[in-house]
Amino acid sequence: MSAKPKSASSTSRIVLIRAAPIELSQFLKFAGAAESGGQAKQAVVDGEVWVNGSVETRKGKKLVGGDKVTFGGETLVVQVQG
Repeated sequence: MSAKPKSASSTSRIVLIRAAPIELSQFLKFAGAAESGGQAKQAVVDGEVWVNGSVETRKGKKLVGGDKVTFGGETLVVQVQG
């Protein structure tokens, strides 16, 4: 079982997307949390990504507005433009 994510700062970074849903691995790349789509997919499969407080290993997981993604010590909040 994966350990809890490393504490991110007490603030979260909001990432604006044009439309929801967006796949988790695409979101990580778009937000700049991963250098490439391949790195994003591998991080998800390896259990290094948390969504709304739980480890997520499905790279195709669909995110919607309000979802919180923690990776690499940073928490990103999905926000849909509109």
